Amino acid sequence: MRFHNNKLVKTLVGVTTVALLTATCKKGLDYTNNGVIVPEAVWGNATMIKAFLSDIYGQMPGWPFNGGSTDEGISTAKSLGNYQRGIITKDNIGVSLSYTNIDKVNYFLDELENVKASVLPDDLKKQFMGEAKFWRAWTYWGMVNQIGGVPIILHKQNFNDINGLFVPRNKTSECVAQIVKDLDSAILLLPGVYANQTDYGRITRVAAMAVKGRILMTYASPLFNPANDAARWQTAYDACKAAVDYAKSQGHALHPNFRNIWYQERNKEVIMVNQFFYPSHSNNFNGIRPEPLTKDASNNNQPLLSLLLAFPKRDGAPMQFDKSQLGDATYNAQFLTDFYTNRDDRFYATVFCGGTPYPCPDEVTPIYVKGNSYWNVWRYDAAGSKYVNIINVIHPGMPGNPGITGFFQRKGLDTTVTAGLGNQAQTDWVEMRFAEVLMNYGECANELGKTAEALGVLYQIRQRAGIAAGAGNNYGVTAANQPEIRDAYLAERQVEFAFENKRFGDLRRLKRFDLLNNQGARHGLYITLKTGETVVPADNIMTASVRAKFTANFIDNLDGDPAFKFSFDLSHWFYPLAPANISQSKDVLEQNIEWGGSFDPLK
Repeated sequence: MRFHNNKLVKTLVGVTTVALLTATCKKGLDYTNNGVIVPEAVWGNATMIKAFLSDIYGQMPGWPFNGGSTDEGISTAKSLGNYQRGIITKDNIGVSLSYTNIDKVNYFLDELENVKASVLPDDLKKQFMGEAKFWRAWTYWGMVNQIGGVPIILHKQNFNDINGLFVPRNKTSECVAQIVKDLDSAILLLPGVYANQTDYGRITRVAAMAVKGRILMTYASPLFNPANDAARWQTAYDACKAAVDYAKSQGHALHPNFRNIWYQERNKEVIMVNQFFYPSHSNNFNGIRPEPLTKDASNNNQPLLSLLLAFPKRDGAPMQFDKSQLGDATYNAQFLTDFYTNRDDRFYATVFCGGTPYPCPDEVTPIYVKGNSYWNVWRYDAAGSKYVNIINVIHPGMPGNPGITGFFQRKGLDTTVTAGLGNQAQTDWVEMRFAEVLMNYGECANELGKTAEALGVLYQIRQRAGIAAGAGNNYGVTAANQPEIRDAYLAERQVEFAFENKRFGDLRRLKRFDLLNNQGARHGLYITLKTGETVVPADNIMTASVRAKFTANFIDNLDGDPAFKFSFDLSHWFYPLAPANISQSKDVLEQNIEWGGSFDPLK
């Protein structure tokens, strides 16, 4: 039995059903109706208490498939969001505060205080309290990270006290202090590892420490700390180093094989996880699969050129790409060789390249036979002055939309299910893994001038990626001072955590949307069959003689419209509070100063 939010909700329903089935009737009017769940029944029953807590776990994140929010991927042409294009108003990006989960946690904690030891043993009561406080901190941070300070509510509210329901915003610093207080409490109350494997997936002390470090690092970053107060970085460093050290003591480490992080479940790198499995809590990866090897959805998160080039070569050196030299046959051939055959392990675990066998068991006979290559490539139509995808030429009769780049997301893909069974996918979502905890510590170390520690972490990450140590044992890392190492960390995180919902948050906390704006439009790399050349499904682009039939071509604007380009607004870093929230609060809630209000999210 595995732990996850649907399973927990299902437990609550199951307990309710048992209560209904065992209800008994007594003569007269004075009897207990066991067919109705009342508070006394919940707080007097350990199973029901655990089910209530389990429902709170519904906040656990899942697979995001949101590469289009930055320069990771594209799904369709002209799909770049208004926020990314700088088209922002209080109405179209305003954040609405939701206290549903806060209410659940506060109610749970208040009621738990009065639960007797005869109902719930003290050690289990403390554990449940620690789990609940973690989720309260998690929820508060989700709001604070977007808009700054929010109203702090720590107990059940009296809904008969109408005026008491309108609570003003606390300072951001006050909110962060409360979040850390809740996490510190959770850290004291939770185990490092659960003795019972049926509890695997519950929040541990390691997870609480890791999330505390993540939050404090963000709070020390330029978004919240434009004055670069060193004390914040010291606090973050202490928290992140403590998380690394304790995680190691509990058996956590980098998985030796990057790809298998998602395929060998419950491995030592996993710290916080949402477990997926069929039939109770399965996932569906059809949205990132190419047509026709999918069903109902396709072609999301097709890697952009910026991501394709971000992965270093096996010696750690960056991929060299000069679009002005692509017309030189020798340069183009060498680029393609390096691009396909000389990359670190993370490239092959993250990106699927057309011209290689698709890693799922699908066949669309006789169009596509398992073991052959899926040829999603291009030919230049000189008469029409355009590139044409020739998937249906190499695979005659191939139906569907071929996509827009020729590359697809590989990371996390459940390779055991066919498209028709896509809703039975079971790859776990790892929200927090040891690599992030390690890199958070290293980034904080760099900001404090601890160069050796910061570089040591980068070396570990690159060593695991299969990059050669090199003569200087620096795994291709050439950064030597604080600004260079800072840039190296951002670049390494782009590669290490591609498609893991980290890129947008990293660029925002570091206030580096300029890196996207400088790219302008979303660029692509078209692998193009030379005039007069042919390939067959059995060919593979990893073979030199086959690869020689192709050239690489730079595509400046995959959206095909100059209006679609990165143009983030660099004067609005915090989101506005939704105007409806302000009016509903009878103007007790203040708007952020960036949006014409009086609330300063930096205080």
